[in-house]
Amino acid sequence: MDQNQGERKPRVVLIPCPFQGHINPMLQLGAALHSKGYSITIVHTQYNSPNPSRHPEFDFQSIQDGLAEDVIDSGNLLEIITGLNIKCKHPFQECLEQIVLRRGQVTCVIYDDLMYFAEAAANNLELPSIILRTINAATFASRLAIMHLVEEGRFPFQDSALGEPVPDLPLLRFKDLPVSKYNAQDKFLKLIAEACHTRTSSAVVWNTIDCLEQPLLAQLQKQCPVPIFPIGPMHKYAPPSSSSSLLKEDTNCISWLNKQPEKSVLYVSFGSVVSIQETEIAEMARGLANSEQKFLWVIRPGSILGSEWIELLPKGFLETVGQRGCIVKWAPQKQVLAHAAVGGFLTHCGWNSTLESIAEGVPMICRPNFGDQLVNARYISHVWGIGLQLESKLDGEEVARAVRRIMVDEKGEEIRVRAKSFKKKIELGMGRGGSSYNALNKLLEFMSF
Repeated sequence: MDQNQGERKPRVVLIPCPFQGHINPMLQLGAALHSKGYSITIVHTQYNSPNPSRHPEFDFQSIQDGLAEDVIDSGNLLEIITGLNIKCKHPFQECLEQIVLRRGQVTCVIYDDLMYFAEAAANNLELPSIILRTINAATFASRLAIMHLVEEGRFPFQDSALGEPVPDLPLLRFKDLPVSKYNAQDKFLKLIAEACHTRTSSAVVWNTIDCLEQPLLAQLQKQCPVPIFPIGPMHKYAPPSSSSSLLKEDTNCISWLNKQPEKSVLYVSFGSVVSIQETEIAEMARGLANSEQKFLWVIRPGSILGSEWIELLPKGFLETVGQRGCIVKWAPQKQVLAHAAVGGFLTHCGWNSTLESIAEGVPMICRPNFGDQLVNARYISHVWGIGLQLESKLDGEEVARAVRRIMVDEKGEEIRVRAKSFKKKIELGMGRGGSSYNALNKLLEFMSF
């Protein structure tokens, strides 16, 4: 891009949280703003750095994150995010000063709600800041519910209460709340308190859509001191071929899908963070084999505990399924879910995966692991009615029954029909005059003041 031409455009600085589920929507928001005439600078940590060559339309700036190797190697998300908020404050301030010096006026700073250190730097330079929430409204409300339970002395809650509805959120049970899986409740509670706090930021952008969460969004807007803009699903703003994946995608699976009948393939993926025990992978494999359905299975290297890749799959599994199955290390998920051959999705229920599936009308089998995945799974299965949840200890026969129900059984037809209905609702919401279309235009108007 011609630099002189680019400098005449208003500039926005974006700060993603360095995990796949957070990087994706932030860069997709960047694509939406860029298409509306903004120049985009992405300020990112060295840890899990995105690949600038995949987004030549953006300016990328790296900052020191100061994370120790043992913290990174631990994979402890809580420690990593807490560390980033301590270590990145001053490097980001210096970076932002240089951006203003070299590039001129910055319209605003948009930061992931988990990267709250960015707000202070924006304040110091008298720049407006906006929060991006990459979770849905239900998960945000569940975080508020957790903080209320803490104030009432009811957290951590008793095992006997796990199946009971949450007082503030009767659609969720206590066991659906996104509590930390790490033994550091004080740090966890501080993090969600910071993430829920708008501080001096002037607005909140949300990767969700009215047709999924309108009543809850309306309720949260009443409680929020600044305007909220639900403009999702954000992946719809990015070019279909674009990717911000931190892992190399195996596009050969698309060639395999091209050979399969319509709606005949179950897509199986548990995202970029979740790890699985050997016993669970064995039951999953048994269920896929016994379902007699075709499947595309993403098994991330190192995601099976104690294994480099697929060495711990049951003996004889690959021979049993033969050409009926395709296993890859990572897949171009947006393309996969949009493919005509895909008829179901066995998922960990991360919010990006959930939105991508709903937007393509693909029903889901939910196997959540932690955090917002628990909330999303409950909404998919019991609120929106577009999937089933595997809640108990994983059992191969239960997996097989769920796969057949979602893919072919008459009992699953209602779920399949509802999933198609939500696809149409999202298309309407993203189209001219739709809720997300209007919210994006209102955001642009707000940013131009």
